Formats: sequence, structure tokens, C-alpha cells
Amino acid sequence: MSPDEEVLCVEADLLRSLGYFEGFQPNVSGYLNALLLPENQSFQPRRTCETDPSFKQLIPYVLLMSNGGQEPHLFQYTRGKGQGEKRLHALRSIGVGGHISRSDADGNSWYETGLARELDEELILDEKPDCPIVGLIYDPSNEVGQVHLGIVHLMELSGPTARAREADLTDAGFVPLSQIWAEADRLETWSRICLENLLNTVSR
Repeated sequence: MSPDEEVLCVEADLLRSLGYFEGFQPNVSGYLNALLLPENQSFQPRRTCETDPSFKQLIPYVLLMSNGGQEPHLFQYTRGKGQGEKRLHALRSIGVGGHISRSDADGNSWYETGLARELDEELILDEKPDCPIVGLIYDPSNEVGQVHLGIVHLMELSGPTARAREADLTDAGFVPLSQIWAEADRLETWSRICLENLLNTVSR
């Protein structure tokens, strides 16, 4: 993390006004227009907003699901030390993404530009299907969750057509959802929330 890095945020008061929730929120329609409106966003110094819950850093969190076999597989990896959020190092994750930076402000949608950059930095994708938003995550039960708001995307692939580009996505690859359920205690909090709420129809 650069000491001068600025990241995309919304004010906590905006989230409260839209309808406060904790955990997973699948009904995104009442939130997204306001959250992604540039007038409601600002870039704040990351070194201060990491400990200031009056701002929520907007984080794209992309799940990659391969539907090419009898059982769906999800892309998962272990966070290495080079990943930006040191409080999550060594945890398993099923979500790819990260902070939207001031450098993503190119005149288009800051969020969309940052999402595309994050995917390109972290993954090699042999296909690029739609990546719809399927939920929001807010988890104030820990110091990381208190200052971040996850925007969850689900990218459905025809097969295991993605692989890690970034070296700090270690032990990366597609594994059966049943295996992820069996090893759920190894997952970071946001991944467990997605597993239990978005993917809860899959047998364990």
C-alpha cells in the first residue's frame, strides 16, 4: 500500500439512509444507483479510512464459477503477503477484487474501470462473460469489515477457463463446491458469507 494511495469510498451515513444491513444483502436494486453515483463517492486516503468506519471503501468481490462439469467448481486461492490487506493474509478466498484507486478515475465509471483493472491484474481469463452484481456484503463484526463494503459479482464460466496472473494468489484453481463446503473454516469472512448466503443451495 502506497502511503499516498487514495481509494473509492462512500460515507457510512449513505449506507444507513439506504437501509442498514449486516451480512449479505441480495436485494441490490435499492442500493446500487446511490452507491455507484459519482456524486455520492469520494477518494479518501487509505491510511486513514482503514481505521475510520465513517467511510466505507467500495470493494468489487468477484466469484468465478465453472459450470463445465457435473458439479459446479469455484475458483479459490490463498492470499499471499503481497496482497494489499495484510489482515487477510494466509486465508483462503473465493472472491477476486480489491480497492478502487484514484488512478482509476479516467472520466468513465470509477468503479467499472477499477473492477476491470483488478480482474486483469489478478487473473488470466480465456473467456470474459458477463459479471453481474448479485449482492452486497457488510460485516461490522471485525475491524476489516467495519470499513469495507463488498459488491459481489458472479462470473459464470463454461469451464475452468481462468487462472491466477498475480503471484500472491497462491494455491489457486477451481475446486468442487462440495470441497469448499468441507473446508469452509479456512475461508476469510466474506467468502464464508457468500458461501452460506449465495451458494447455500449446493449440497455439502
